[in-house]
Amino acid sequence: MDMHNKELNNLYQAILSLKTADECHKFFEDICTIKEVQAMSQRLQVAMLLEDGKNYVEVSDETGASSATICRVNKCLMYGSGGYKIALDRMDKAGD
Repeated sequence: MDMHNKELNNLYQAILSLKTADECHKFFEDICTIKEVQAMSQRLQVAMLLEDGKNYVEVSDETGASSATICRVNKCLMYGSGGYKIALDRMDKAGD
């Protein structure tokens, strides 16, 4: 799948246009199924816990994520394009 095609860029621009958590909630409620939103939020939670130094068992116990999901998120954290790290760093700074 081409990750830089026009349709994906339109999606990214739509997301970037949102200004509040409420706007994001409304948009993602419309564009995704409940399961899709839950899966994305679970992956983010997994990434947060892994970055905090939790092991796979602790992450699984806390999130209910499968070992495959945890492994994939960990692989992205270690070898991915850096998207999780950008978001986590900015969330961390916003929480300061």
